[in-house]
Amino acid sequence: MLIPSILGCHKSQPLQQDHPYIASGVVMKDISFHSTALNRNMPYRVFLPARIAQGKKLPVVYLLHGGNGGFRDWSNDSQVSEYALKELILVMPEGAFSYYMNSVGKAEERYEDYTFTDLISDVEARFPAANTRDKRAIIGISMGGFAAIKLALTRPELFGFVGAFSPSIDIVHRRLYIIRVREWLRIRSIFGPWGSETRMARDPFVLVKTADPAKTPYIYLTAGENEFLLDPIERFARLLRKRQFQYEFHTKPGGHDWGEWDSQTAGCFESLFLHLGWLGNDPAARSAPGQ
Repeated sequence: MLIPSILGCHKSQPLQQDHPYIASGVVMKDISFHSTALNRNMPYRVFLPARIAQGKKLPVVYLLHGGNGGFRDWSNDSQVSEYALKELILVMPEGAFSYYMNSVGKAEERYEDYTFTDLISDVEARFPAANTRDKRAIIGISMGGFAAIKLALTRPELFGFVGAFSPSIDIVHRRLYIIRVREWLRIRSIFGPWGSETRMARDPFVLVKTADPAKTPYIYLTAGENEFLLDPIERFARLLRKRQFQYEFHTKPGGHDWGEWDSQTAGCFESLFLHLGWLGNDPAARSAPGQ
């Protein structure tokens, strides 16, 4: 029997060359800025339309990578740049192996503050980005999907729409596997000891019981039919339904990989356009999400 990686993210891979797919009519920019929360410079990648009307503010989608990845993953492993043509700004931050959380064990590793305060402020100062909740969305894979769900439940004022592809929804519940002891120690450093209050404070299965469905952003949840996270994701979806959150849940053939995630991207963006009214200039954006 295979033991799933405690990372809850895509498989470890050798360092790949940067080979972004950039749709025609789209501009890619790589930015380095100083994060006050981390006290160091951090990179992020942006896709935006090559032509933007003067004075116009565009909606922003933040795309979070998985635990063994980096800020180039979305541009290298998907064709997401196509959606910048719908008059969107796509922002891909570097999250390292942080779960985009402030670390319990390393006070200087304040990744939640960096991502959701420093980064958003820099994007809105540097680009023609709208700065209201109804013009912001977040989509994450695996580790990034966990962060998207956690933020939806604890900081609902930030985003109007949340997409979570194969989220590592059960990460705070995972026990020690000897062959993964290094990763287990890193998870402990981020979330705190097993059973601690700091873990419970970031546990989606706990947070969903007290979050206000009326204030929580719309949630688009997906999982591959053959991946090891399917069971906890299905259990979480049932809790969303029980408490009457606004959400949709999809499964497609595939595992915990970019093949499955890329297949869900179109449906996620269609749902985003539908629920936030971001119709852009492309009539295709007006189609209803697949069921």
